[in-house]
Amino acid sequence: MPGTLYVVATPIGNLGDLSRRAAEVLARVDLVVAEDTRRTGKLLAHLGVEGRARLSLPAFDEAGRLKGVLERLAAGEEVALCTDAGTPAVSDPGQKLVAAAWEAGATVVPVPGPCAAIAALMACGLPCDRFLFLGFLPRAGAKREEALAQLARLELTAVIYEAGNRTGQTLRDLAAALGDRRAAVARELTKLHEEIARGSLAELAARFGEGARGEVTLVVEGAREGVPRPEIDEPLEEELARRLSLGEGPSAIAREVARRRGLRRSSVYASLERLRKG
Repeated sequence: MPGTLYVVATPIGNLGDLSRRAAEVLARVDLVVAEDTRRTGKLLAHLGVEGRARLSLPAFDEAGRLKGVLERLAAGEEVALCTDAGTPAVSDPGQKLVAAAWEAGATVVPVPGPCAAIAALMACGLPCDRFLFLGFLPRAGAKREEALAQLARLELTAVIYEAGNRTGQTLRDLAAALGDRRAAVARELTKLHEEIARGSLAELAARFGEGARGEVTLVVEGAREGVPRPEIDEPLEEELARRLSLGEGPSAIAREVARRRGLRRSSVYASLERLRKG
């Protein structure tokens, strides 16, 4: 009979957040599968079970390393899956293993606990009855612009992960695409230098313009229900023609106009091309 895969949430900073149940599972299982066995090894040492068998499952080779884990599950063993910090598979490795374990007939058991997205949401004071978790936004290009345009239309609080050094740029991009909505920057949650800053996107973009230290979670309020977006009096094609006549580059025009109007960059660029050829 196939064994059991425990999906174990681990602390995102404060070791005191590890649940008693999680500690018991990590001490009992036959194998601990971790994003980085060195980092998880420190947690196991803290629990006094550093000798527990471990196998790494990094994001860059998760699919390639599933076979060994599935073989042990097929043999009836108990396996614990954990990530460097927080909840496996939530913007971290693990989803492929969980899906494969289901397909193999193993029992999958969640052992819930710390999660930066939920920690930021519960403490920021913004609406959290309905929210959308986005993980990391695309870094650049059309995919990022489309993600921002889609976000501008949603009436849901958004939760976004970001690297500290890219926080300032992402806040500026969000302000340009969404307008001056309320938001929060939560960094280094549960750690010594934990900080949760609230304000408008423009205020936060100015405050964290040079970036932020540590791991960052952004929480941004959704479009307010029943409140129309600001009207743009100038017809789209007239604006495009005017800006072309001023010598602005097509790519820059398409990017800015798409964000401000909540349109797809590709469709704005297509309109620009028609104007240039016409």
